[in-house]
Amino acid sequence: MKNQKNVTLRIGDDLLEKLYYVAKSEGRSLNNQFLLMARNSVAYFEKTKGKIDSTKLREIREEMEKEISVDEQ
Repeated sequence: MKNQKNVTLRIGDDLLEKLYYVAKSEGRSLNNQFLLMARNSVAYFEKTKGKIDSTKLREIREEMEKEISVDEQ
């Protein structure tokens, strides 16, 4: 299995219920709906602003690890 992370999300009840409705209407779980939206967002970003290069991903990975380790304490 790929490396996967758990992410906590704060979201209002109304929006969550609507997203759940959309997911079920499309035959997806809520988790898969979020993944689809995330993939679409990254694809749109890269289409309009260019590919995200590996150097930038390494930088952001380090930043994320610092932020996550602080949140877990």
